[in-house]
Amino acid sequence: MEQIENKTELTPKQIVERLDSYIIGQEKAKRAVAVALRNRFRRLKLPEEIRDEVAPKNILMIGPTGCGKTEIARRLAKLCGAPFLKVEATKYTEVGYVGRDVESMIRDLMAVGYNDVKAEMEEQLREKSVSVVEEKLLDLLLPGTDKKDDKKSKSDSGSDGKMEIKPLGFLTQPNPNEITIDLNKVAADMQEALNQANQAAAEQQKADEDAAEKERENHTREKFRQMLREGKLEDREVEMVVHRPQGMPNMEIIAGGSIDDLQNSMQGILNMMNGQGRGKKRNITVKEARKILTEEVLDNMVDHDKVADEAKKRVEQSGIIFIDEIDKIAVHGESHGQDVSREGVQRDILPIVEGSNVNTKFGVVDTTHILFIAAGAFSVAAPSDLIPELQGRFPLRVELDSLHKDDFKRILSEPKNSLIMQYTSLLETEGVKLDITEDALDRMSTVAEEVNASAENIGARRLHTIMEKVLADINFEADEHKGETIKIDAAYVDEKLEGISQNQDLSRYIL
Repeated sequence: MEQIENKTELTPKQIVERLDSYIIGQEKAKRAVAVALRNRFRRLKLPEEIRDEVAPKNILMIGPTGCGKTEIARRLAKLCGAPFLKVEATKYTEVGYVGRDVESMIRDLMAVGYNDVKAEMEEQLREKSVSVVEEKLLDLLLPGTDKKDDKKSKSDSGSDGKMEIKPLGFLTQPNPNEITIDLNKVAADMQEALNQANQAAAEQQKADEDAAEKERENHTREKFRQMLREGKLEDREVEMVVHRPQGMPNMEIIAGGSIDDLQNSMQGILNMMNGQGRGKKRNITVKEARKILTEEVLDNMVDHDKVADEAKKRVEQSGIIFIDEIDKIAVHGESHGQDVSREGVQRDILPIVEGSNVNTKFGVVDTTHILFIAAGAFSVAAPSDLIPELQGRFPLRVELDSLHKDDFKRILSEPKNSLIMQYTSLLETEGVKLDITEDALDRMSTVAEEVNASAENIGARRLHTIMEKVLADINFEADEHKGETIKIDAAYVDEKLEGISQNQDLSRYIL
């Protein structure tokens, strides 16, 4: 929890600096999302009566594909630890049509928030679960040596382990003035006393044997415990009942969903009625058993109601939904045919963005303070083609720039986990080292800019196709070059891309 609280102290400049580690350029967009994020932190510090009046300033990103719109939103969510969901506007349909309804995006976001909070709470309880999992593993390795047997043996042998001996009947004196002795009664009582003594001796012997056996078992259990902690039993197989995570069937299909959701839900209901999926005996290694048992123990230790309450709070106060391809539901010109459904999707999205209550299996979620970031290329339609009410709910407009040669060169080498680092790391697993020169980066960047200008502009994604083409032979023959260092310069790039970047028709298909 402290880690998330520290993230709320990030200033807009610090947010932009962190985004710069992953995204090249697009300063306007970074500044806009940084301010929007900071305003969310500021709102949480306001008095409650003012806090509810401050609505989030939703953002509309406009720019060609591959320029960093999705990456900015994704990195922003990771930066603040907020529940984040990316959806495609084209997947939703107007109410009355077959497909997903727009309210399902809130249900999906709530599921993301629930899983995030559950993972955090499980991490806090992980240390406590170690001893419980260890005992369960020992029970699997040494069946019958669990501590429950001790309690059972004590309860079977009586409260204190002592035998109750009844007084002999022939010594009773009903009349103090007259003493009579019944020899038959004397013999019967003595035989009964002898039987009781023999029984007591047998029980004592059995108790001693059980104690010795229990001591041996405890010694064995402790020995196995030590071996388990030292990791010497990781590959030993044990038999255990493995439960598949079934959960409750998804009953939200009534509110809208695909035919696959319907089939899966009906199959889940049938399995529950037939008692299937409750568990299956399997022989697995101790390593696998520890992982499964840890998940089961942590799931039992977590307070699921508390998780749902915390997740609901986070989603309502700091949730982020990124709606991509929103330009595809804009209606250009007069409405006809399929365009009517597109306008209907906009009308359905409107109340969600404005603020409404959505029923989920974790409770009712208020969407008033969820931050919505919409994005689209708007190459055919314009933002003004969206219905006016929806336009008004995205007051911040940010235009992202097309990427050029210098941007491509920086994208190849500067960001964390850059393309160059990814490809060199992959080939290093085969013992092959790549020496990519500066002029090779210049050449690949130039080709990317030229092909984007002459063919479809797919932004930074063009670099993936170029890198794959340049390194195609090395990737295929990597095992034959183990221990070698392969130099890639501009001449090598030109050789691999010869004829492709010049032939415009061919480049449409290959690059």
